[in-house]
Formats: sequence, structure tokens, C-alpha cells
Amino acid sequence: MKFGIIMFPGSNCDRDVAWVTQGLLGQPTRMVWHQEEDISDVDVIVIPGGFSYGDYLRCGAIARFSPVMKATIIHAQKGKLVLGICNGFQILTEIGLLPGVLVRNQKLNFICNQVPVKVENSDTPWTSAYTKGEVISLPIAHGEGHYYADADTLKDLENNCQILFRYCTENGEISPEANPNGSLNNIAGICNRQGNVLGMMPHPERASDPMLGDTDGMKLFKGLLMAVVGI
Repeated sequence: MKFGIIMFPGSNCDRDVAWVTQGLLGQPTRMVWHQEEDISDVDVIVIPGGFSYGDYLRCGAIARFSPVMKATIIHAQKGKLVLGICNGFQILTEIGLLPGVLVRNQKLNFICNQVPVKVENSDTPWTSAYTKGEVISLPIAHGEGHYYADADTLKDLENNCQILFRYCTENGEISPEANPNGSLNNIAGICNRQGNVLGMMPHPERASDPMLGDTDGMKLFKGLLMAVVGI
């Protein structure tokens, strides 16, 4: 499985993802500059975290116009896999591959922390190595991670089991106290209806290397390989 990691001016988690996909998993990986228009050689596109274009205007607002985004939309429409992490999640909503928007955190502060996250749906390529209801620990680092959508969109996400991750307590309870940024319905990550596009605010790539003391995020990448290519 070949991974392509998009780099924008301001990306800062691209190498973290490459360390997981290439360094730890030994999968072919190439860095994709945001001005590229041909990504046909790639199986999985990853839009990493960071501050694309300095987050001017709003997160992802300028990145959406990069040439590689048109190619990414076509990539997703073909049923190929797309993962957006943090700023990548914000960009996926800007280009319309995922519904809703990410706005300023409820308390208007930047949050950098380790939080419990509940796996709500394990029946996707992204979550196949997890079990439904499993509570994992992942890092977050964002100023605009408050997921917002209208009532109809939220209802569709719930009914179609598109909410893959929610912020929770260590015991798995979904409560306002466990919500670090005010996201509606405690949403931490969602997929599209087809399940091939995932956007999430927590950073699984920062919880993959055993040297960092947390490998809960590695199961996302290993599960993807098992589900798609049987590795």
C-alpha cells in the first residue's frame, strides 16, 4: 500500500506520519507537494496536521485552492482512501469531502493534551483493528477543533454511523466534561458515507511509536493495512 502525504507551506506533522507509514510499517511513502496535480500512483492520501498557509483567513481556507486538492477529490470519488488529521480534517470540510466545519474551541484557547477517545464504529477500514466501544488515548493540539454542523447533518452522521470517534471520559462516558473543545455530540472524528474518507482532530501518528509511550494510534494504520491488503 503506497501512502502519499501532502505538504503545504505550514504543514508540521507530515514527517510524523511518514515515520509511521514508512519508518514503522515499512510501506512505500512519498511526500506530495501541494502544487502537484497527479497522485494516481498513491493508494492512501494523508493530509497531515499543521498550519497550512499559516491558518490565514481560517484553517484550510487557502489550502482548499491548491492544485492537489482537485486531485484529492477525484481520488476520493474513485473510492480510494483519504485521511485528514487535525488541519487535514479542517481541509476536508473546506473542500466538501466531509460535512460540517471546524471552528474556534469553545473557550477560545489552544489545547495541547492527551485525551480519552471512544471508538464508536469498528466496521470501517480505519477502525477495523479496534473494537466498538473501546477507549483509546490520543494527543490533541488545536485551536479550531470545535466540530459544528446543522441538526440535519448531525442526524445523518448519527443514523449512518459516520461518527467514528468521540471524546469521552476514561470510563467511556460521553459527557460535556469530557469534551475538550465543545464539539457537537463530542465528535472527534467522522467519515463520509462510503467510509473511505476519514477526518479526525486527534493525532494517531503521535501515538504510534512505542518510544513515545502510547501506541493506540498505530492500530488505525495497522487496521487499515489488514482491512485493505491483508497485511
